[in-house]
Amino acid sequence: MTVTIVETRAQACAITGGVDTHADVHVAAALDPVGGLLGVREFPADPAGYTRLVEWLGGFGTVCLVGIEGTGSYGAGLARHIAAAGIRVVEAGPVGPAGPASPGQVRPAGCGQRRPGRPVRPGGRSAEGPGRAGGGDPGADGRRAHRPL
Repeated sequence: MTVTIVETRAQACAITGGVDTHADVHVAAALDPVGGLLGVREFPADPAGYTRLVEWLGGFGTVCLVGIEGTGSYGAGLARHIAAAGIRVVEAGPVGPAGPASPGQVRPAGCGQRRPGRPVRPGGRSAEGPGRAGGGDPGADGRRAHRPL
């Protein structure tokens, strides 16, 4: 008996990553196709750390999307690195005061809740409008994360 396995696009792009960025370290989470948490890990916020982060995510399967907080600031280098690897990058920005973390959510104390992701062009600019990614939305502390152009 011969069995043919056909992989669908949904199966080919099975892993989603999320990254909370900081000056010295980025915290990454890997999610399966239904949002189940596969793992959480910290990486240095430098080119070697970016490479290790992408390799770590890829260890779970084919990565189709990575949501990054702060693609115009602390996450700019990481966003460029991931986009250069051919992985779609979206901005994950704060929307208001921090609430309780959802099961499987990676959030250090004081971080804001997340809004739906927005596509980001390499270099940290949003693909959906003018200005920097995230549009200079206020962060959890009320300060603007990005200066308008």
